[in-house]
Amino acid sequence: MTDMTDLDMEEVLQIDIVSDVVCPWCIVGFKQLEKAIEQTGVSVAIKWHPFELNPDMAAEGENLREHIMRKYGSTSEQSQEARQKLTDLGAGLGFEFRFTDDMRMVNTFKAHQLIHWAGPEGKEHPLKMALFEAYFQDRKDLNDNEVLAGVAESIGLDRAAAFKVLEDEMFAAVVRQEENFWTQNGVQGVPAVVFDRRHLITGAQGVENYTAILKQLVEAE
Repeated sequence: MTDMTDLDMEEVLQIDIVSDVVCPWCIVGFKQLEKAIEQTGVSVAIKWHPFELNPDMAAEGENLREHIMRKYGSTSEQSQEARQKLTDLGAGLGFEFRFTDDMRMVNTFKAHQLIHWAGPEGKEHPLKMALFEAYFQDRKDLNDNEVLAGVAESIGLDRAAAFKVLEDEMFAAVVRQEENFWTQNGVQGVPAVVFDRRHLITGAQGVENYTAILKQLVEAE
């Protein structure tokens, strides 16, 4: 990704992404967008924003397969087909999904607080990627402070500082405020990508569509 500080404002396309770190389509969509950025050579600044798929999830979470079947009314076969589709899509984009029957869906409010804290440290994007990997590849509990602090440490952040941020809920209010901002502005599902602070696109659109969008925006400028 191109850092905002490296280029003049006129040369950088702002891309805001509203997403959750337990949303498989969010990482698929981002990887598609990433390929489109590489192919077009457009200079961008990525900013991540919080969204909770399951804000009312109990602390212990819920079996992922059972959760999906209950929430969306899908059958066991449909759930397996969806996992295989995501696994294949991810493989083609360089992201490995490692689904298992004992995976659990968890609440991610704490994870979003940690991402917010990592922003001024210059680690927002690496932490977001590390959290996607921790959940979908290592099946970590992203509602556990020790786990989250460990993920933060793995990308060069201070573990003790990360743990304190979570224990003290330093950024709980500001994250909740930002979540409310996006839902009040029409974001009901993720990924939701805002290009140039004006153009909202929802869902994982595919490399070709993202490429076309980037080219249109550059030409318009």
